[in-house]
This record gives sequence, structure tokens and C-alpha cells, in this order.
Amino acid sequence: MDNHRVSEVLYGLVEKLSALEHERWSHWQSYMHGKCRKKDDGSLIVPAELVLRWEEQIRTDYSDLSEKEKDSDREQVKKYLPVIENALTNRDH
Repeated sequence: MDNHRVSEVLYGLVEKLSALEHERWSHWQSYMHGKCRKKDDGSLIVPAELVLRWEEQIRTDYSDLSEKEKDSDREQVKKYLPVIENALTNRDH
């Protein structure tokens, strides 16, 4: 496959990958909201221990994460691979 065709295929995946990304984000938001306490005004209070954990993860480079944390990121990335593979092997057309 030439470079032009590779670019065409990859950019053609934007909508499918965007849908996967929205699914991933929605799942995370659902998880996060489930860990919070909802106030009467609808705002959420995130437990301090989660804020501390997430802030530490934010400051940590991927290479310095624990294997468990890396596995969580790997699990998410693997959801994208079948879409990319199908596009590159023309199984999606």
C-alpha cells in the first residue's frame, strides 16, 4: 500500500475511531461519577483519595507507571486495533 493510500485509509477511520473514543470516555465518566458523591445542586464531590491517586497518575510518564496501570492503558488501546487492522487489510470495505 502506498503512502497516499495509507493516509487515505487512516483519515477514513476518524469517525469510527471517534466513536470508540466517545465510548471510552463515556465509560470513564460513568465510572468516575459512580465514585463521586452528588450534591443537591447536581455537582459532584470526588473523594480526596481518588483525587490524589489521579493527580499522581497525571504527573507520571507512561514508562514510569506500574504494570497494572500500563495494562489498563493497553486494554483501552487494544480496542482500537481491530478497526485499524480491518481498514489496512481492506476487510472493512
